[in-house]
Amino acid sequence: MKKILARAAALVLAACAIAPSHARVTRIVIDETRPLPAADSGGVPFEQVAGRAFGELDPASPANALINDIQLVKEQDGKVRYVATFVLTKPVDMARASGLMWHEVPNRGVRRANVVAERANGDIDLTSAWQGDNSGATAVRPTAAVTQPHWLQLPVARNPDGSPILGEVFGRIVNRHGPNSQPLIVQTNPVPYRPVTLDTRNARLVSRSAESTRGEVIGETEIAPGDWAWARCDANNPFPGTPDPRQVCLRNGFDRSKLYQVTFTSAEPYALGIGFAAWRDVGMFFKTARADDTGTPNPVAGAVTHSIGRGVSQSGNFLRGWLHLGFNRDEAGRHVHDGLWPIIAGRRIALNFRWAQPDGVLELYQAGSEGPQWWLPHPDPVRGVPAVGLLDRCAATRTCPKIIEHFGSAEVWALKLTPEWVGTDARRDLPLPSNVRRYYIASSNHGGGAGGFDTSVPGAALPSVGANCPGNNYGTGILPANPVPHTETVNAIRVHFRNWVMKNIEPPPSRWPRLADGTLAAAHKAAIGFPTLPQLRAGVPETDFIMPVLDYDWGPDFRPADGSGVAGKAPPPIRQVLAMYAPKVDADGNELGGVPVVLLDAPLGTYLGWNITAGGERPFHQGQICNYVGGMIPFARTLADRQANGDPRRSLEERYGSHAGYVDAVRKGVARAQGAGFLLPEDGERLIREAEASKVLR
Repeated sequence: MKKILARAAALVLAACAIAPSHARVTRIVIDETRPLPAADSGGVPFEQVAGRAFGELDPASPANALINDIQLVKEQDGKVRYVATFVLTKPVDMARASGLMWHEVPNRGVRRANVVAERANGDIDLTSAWQGDNSGATAVRPTAAVTQPHWLQLPVARNPDGSPILGEVFGRIVNRHGPNSQPLIVQTNPVPYRPVTLDTRNARLVSRSAESTRGEVIGETEIAPGDWAWARCDANNPFPGTPDPRQVCLRNGFDRSKLYQVTFTSAEPYALGIGFAAWRDVGMFFKTARADDTGTPNPVAGAVTHSIGRGVSQSGNFLRGWLHLGFNRDEAGRHVHDGLWPIIAGRRIALNFRWAQPDGVLELYQAGSEGPQWWLPHPDPVRGVPAVGLLDRCAATRTCPKIIEHFGSAEVWALKLTPEWVGTDARRDLPLPSNVRRYYIASSNHGGGAGGFDTSVPGAALPSVGANCPGNNYGTGILPANPVPHTETVNAIRVHFRNWVMKNIEPPPSRWPRLADGTLAAAHKAAIGFPTLPQLRAGVPETDFIMPVLDYDWGPDFRPADGSGVAGKAPPPIRQVLAMYAPKVDADGNELGGVPVVLLDAPLGTYLGWNITAGGERPFHQGQICNYVGGMIPFARTLADRQANGDPRRSLEERYGSHAGYVDAVRKGVARAQGAGFLLPEDGERLIREAEASKVLR
């Protein structure tokens, strides 16, 4: 018998030795543990655990095959390795854990703030790194901390013979003035690639007087190689300055009315698509592992029964790309997350191709709208891409999660959303699969506004300065920020999503503007029925006001359906401009077709998902859409006030009569939103109290 058992044990060991090794987190290191006040956790003591996860990937696995350049970053043993920082927010007493883990995608390295209501439920929250374009502020730290941003340490690609990979890269400088040198910035971090030589004869620098939203270039002038340098300079250290590959110095200084664009040869691109696998495997470790390979225990081992991935804006785009490329299935074939919540994100992250700049925002030449943005297979005859959808790969492996997506108006006007709803040919509304819910928060800013009621009242409560336009030194809007909130709607969606994933209770039906019901039309004033308001120029929004999807030619080695491959043209030529659509509006200019929101049911003004860029110190985009910030125009108080200004919209007194009349309108809005499932009772009661205390018609 002993011989039989010994032989059986030997066979088991042999089988383990020849079994394929799966990608996994092999080691975790806990660098910091910090308690959270119980008052911030609904009375449940919580703590935050920060550390680093050391992972390895098998390049031969089909689960990793789509990672661009993965074969060019292997170590001698054939594996690919990375280091990802993480923060776990967990109950101190794990017996109080609910079983649900929210897996957050950092936005430009920043960890999303934890939600008190989720901690009160006993939910675990995990944030882990995915972004590896380590330049400037994105440099990976040797240890992790609760308050530090999250970046991924990963390898750069080299040719099989070990020589560097070369390619063309571009960077831009806008709204800068004076003799000081300027860095090449993507959003708020430096361009992650540097020139292989500081000889300006091997690069091309141009200035531009203007660019249209359609990508038309006006007044381009090439700057002679002898009139600029890769250098740091200022008034005390004039041209040619001190050599620096991260800065551009001009002999005659920068002109704030122009944009500057430089194209150069760089080397050693990051294999940024590893970020998809790293986020997958760190999530899977904390969801399922007991301990790492060295015996270090998983701090939440055995406590997670369900998980939802969540990302906002850039990190929501990450989730859509992550799912499209099949990463909700790990190397072992296991289903990773039960739900995904891409928030205010209607595109895919520009990540999994050579020379990607994932920190980018919606400016000219930024990738992310290539290929399908829709869930189910649909042809793309305008761009000539085959009939594919974001769920194709997870459907083939039966690993599709439940999905909730929600958007506001800013995603329509500045973040190129509507092809997801109607395709590139816009002939019909595209259907949603049963595992997806879509909610539109009409007339709202990117991520929602400050909320409240006094935020819409002219006077001391309403800022006289326009909203800041997001992006790389973009400018300021002519209108104050739009206060329409997402908070209360998101609070309700969160409860629905928890119940859908953990109890299989269906959330409310999807609500968004559609062609079929007449709430969606071509994105210009006449088609959507936008009123002429004295506070705005007469034609806005014009046909070319919206930021459209531009069909870029990234070169023959780029695969648009997957957003993968090699971006061989810098900057890319524009083949064509896609037609864009937007929600229709009512007589006040407020959008139709969304979920019920109290401030929209009891409006105090016109709430816009767009704003107009002012001039001043940052004039380059003057008169154009103010990237993706919204604006608002309050109603006049009285009939006489609006008639004096030529305002066609009814005044506050004409609408509500008195302060009590306005509070009554708020009560009706609360009842409607609660009845539809988009407002929690406690939030509704608070909104009524805030309306009663407000200055509206006082």
